[in-house]
Amino acid sequence: MRRTDTPYGRSAVTASWIMLCFDSLDQHSIILEYIRTCSMRQYVTISTTATLLLTMAGCASSASQPDVPVAPRPVTSEAPSAATQIAPISDQAMLATLWVQRSAEFHALSLQAFNVAHDRLNMALARRVQHDKPLAVVVDVDDTVLDTTSYGGWALRKGRTYDSQSWANWVDDAVSAASPGAVDFLNYAQRSGVDVYYITNRKAAGKQATIANLAALGFPQANAEHVMPRTDSSDKTERRAVVTADHDIAILMGDNLGDFDQAFQQDSTAARHAEVDKQAKSFGRRFVMLPNPTYGEWEGVIYKGNWEASETEKRAMRAAALNAWQPDDGSVSAGK
Repeated sequence: MRRTDTPYGRSAVTASWIMLCFDSLDQHSIILEYIRTCSMRQYVTISTTATLLLTMAGCASSASQPDVPVAPRPVTSEAPSAATQIAPISDQAMLATLWVQRSAEFHALSLQAFNVAHDRLNMALARRVQHDKPLAVVVDVDDTVLDTTSYGGWALRKGRTYDSQSWANWVDDAVSAASPGAVDFLNYAQRSGVDVYYITNRKAAGKQATIANLAALGFPQANAEHVMPRTDSSDKTERRAVVTADHDIAILMGDNLGDFDQAFQQDSTAARHAEVDKQAKSFGRRFVMLPNPTYGEWEGVIYKGNWEASETEKRAMRAAALNAWQPDDGSVSAGK
C-alpha cells in the first residue's frame, strides 16, 4: 500500500498544495497538527479535509487584509412604483367593506349586539308595571338591521363613491340582507308586547321600498306607521319624540352615535369622545351600538364637514388624523 493510500497520506497530499495559501510558520503548524489528527481519526475523508483546510485558507486570507470601514447604508426616498401607488378614496373602503361582508368577527359582533338587546329588553319587561306606557324598541335601518354593503361593493367595483341618485336606485331595488340577529330579536320584541320603530335617514321617496325590503326579510311591523324616514332633517330627535309621546323607549340601536342622541353630533373628535364618556353608562344598557367601519359621522369630523373635498385633500386629512409612531425618538405623535 502506498503512503498516499492511508488517511494520513491522503490528508498530507491534499494539504500540501493548500499550504501554499498560507504564508506564515504559525499557519503551517496548524495544518501539520491537523494532518497528525487525521492519522489517528481514519474516518476523515479527503473531501472533508479539503473543505476544512480551504476554509482555513480563506480565513487566513481575510485576516491578512486590512480592515475597510463599512459605509453607512444610504437612506433613499424613491418614488413609489405603480404597484405601491395609493389607491383612490373609493378603493380605500374595500377592506372595511370586506370585513363586514366576510369576517366571522363582524358576524359575531352583530349577534352579540342583538343578544345584549335581548337581555336588556327582558330586564325592562321585568321592571314594567301595569300603568306604565307600552315599551318600544327603536332601531336605525342602514347597517343596523339592514346590511347596505352591497351598495358599497358596487361602488368599489366601479371606482365610485356615494351619490344620492345611485343610492336611491339601490334602495328601490330592495336588495338589502338582514344584519345577523336582527330579525330574531325584533320578532321576540313584538311577541313580548313591545312595539318596534324603524327610524331611518333614508329619504321619504324610498319609504315603500324600505318597507318592502324589511317585510320580505321577516321583520315585524314593517309598515307606514312604524317606518319613519327623514323629512327635512337628519336629526332624529323629533321622530324619537313621536315614539315617546305614547311609549317608553327601552332600547335604541344604531351604528352611529346620532341614532341615540343629538348631543353626540359634535364638530370635533375630542368633543364626540367627551360626550360618549358623559353618557358612558347608557352603552350596553339603553344604547346598543353596532360596528360600522365603512362610513359615518366620525369620518365627516375628520374632514371638518367638508365632504366635497378632493381625493387628495381627503387623503391628506386622513393621514394627518393618524396617531403615528416616531422611530427617531421612540414617541407617538397625536393625530390632528
